[in-house]
Amino acid sequence: MEATPFAEKLQELAGELEVPGVSAGVLHEGEEHYAFAGVTSIENPLDVDENTLFQFGSTGKTYTATAMLRLVERGDVELDAPVRRYVPELQLADESVAEAVTVLQLFNHTAGWEGDLSDDTGAGDDALALYVAKMADIKQVTPLGSSVSYNNAALSLAGRVIEKVTGVTYEKAMGELVLEPLGLSQTWFFPNEVMTRRFAVGHNLKDGIVSVARPWAMSRGGNPAGGMSATARDQLAWARFHLGDGTADDGTRVLSPETLALMKVPTAHMAGSALGDAVGISWLLAEKGGLSTVGHGGTTIGQHSEFVMAPERDFAVISMTNCGPNGPQLNDRIVDWAFEHFLGVVETPPTVRRLTDDELAPYCGTFETIAVTVEVVPHDGLLRLDATVKPAMAAALRESGEDVPESNPPFFLGLIEGKEDAYVIPEGIGEGMRGFFTRAADGTVDGVHVGGRLATRVPATGAQALAPALAP
Repeated sequence: MEATPFAEKLQELAGELEVPGVSAGVLHEGEEHYAFAGVTSIENPLDVDENTLFQFGSTGKTYTATAMLRLVERGDVELDAPVRRYVPELQLADESVAEAVTVLQLFNHTAGWEGDLSDDTGAGDDALALYVAKMADIKQVTPLGSSVSYNNAALSLAGRVIEKVTGVTYEKAMGELVLEPLGLSQTWFFPNEVMTRRFAVGHNLKDGIVSVARPWAMSRGGNPAGGMSATARDQLAWARFHLGDGTADDGTRVLSPETLALMKVPTAHMAGSALGDAVGISWLLAEKGGLSTVGHGGTTIGQHSEFVMAPERDFAVISMTNCGPNGPQLNDRIVDWAFEHFLGVVETPPTVRRLTDDELAPYCGTFETIAVTVEVVPHDGLLRLDATVKPAMAAALRESGEDVPESNPPFFLGLIEGKEDAYVIPEGIGEGMRGFFTRAADGTVDGVHVGGRLATRVPATGAQALAPALAP
């Protein structure tokens, strides 16, 4: 069979970026196009093909949202209702937030608490209940509804809402509400379901060496935030449904056209974020070369995916890779190629300003999330960002079996011409990723939005606070 330009480009990128395996698909003018490259695992290499399952991570948040909206249409859930109506046992560090947070705020990342709670609460049917119980201890970072910061914990709580309303486990409810009605027969949650089929294994690339990432799966408590695996064909089927009128291929009505469209309407704004410019109901909204896009990629343990739709052109492209940190680069580049090849849409990179150390000084300092500490310093006209996993988070990850590196490669941020406090990574790891710095009421920089998450400034103490006064 003659290789297509799509297949040739994917093969080229996989080789250039040292990604062991990749599965990609395009939906264009009603036709599906697929391309595959590489192997499932360097330790047990099987060719990646149309039957290979990849973890697609946080794209699964849109599945959880779709299931919730089915319950909304049934009259079982109200989006603007407080979560406690459905999960009365919910406890949070801020009682006023626990009382007021709504179901919708779980899906647009505006709940405001630290969102990367990664505690493993076991593989039993009580995993989500135990996970939600642990949320009582996580810090409230920003006022409820005030800003967007990516929040995995909120999606796990949404999964618990689904359990409480349906009376069955989250995974069973997802099968009944979403997977079975849409005929997604190659989308799975549990390792025991995946391991009898051809599946991809995550990898890490470090110092030019690719190694298998372990464990293979994340903990069950995170399933509503992104714990599924699928083939490229099932991912494109998901795109076809969300580009359609709310019916399945067999004509079964799953959602009304109005509700399906509502998922793509902005509910919170975050212009310049790595996530895009706004959030709908779980969908992330942005633009590419002047064309509005709707999407949601994902990251698991050594596996990275991208999922982007252009509704006005009835177009979608998906890509799933099994290596990091290079996998996201491949995903971004094949998405760019597909938009140009199929639609003629080209995105112009923003212009980066090279500034002096004095001009960059207001952006420098130490920032943190629940998971990482971030150091920002000037570097050759750009800002160098070093992220270190916090000891408690590293210990939790290692306890669950993950290999946590002692150090991570830095990111280099360039402030964008004409956009105050906005940045882009101009090259290297994370190339093209955007974000922005936030400011306090007095005008000082008090946070940095990285990868869609808000890292807040850590006040200078001791020698740090004295340093400016002692400088020559």
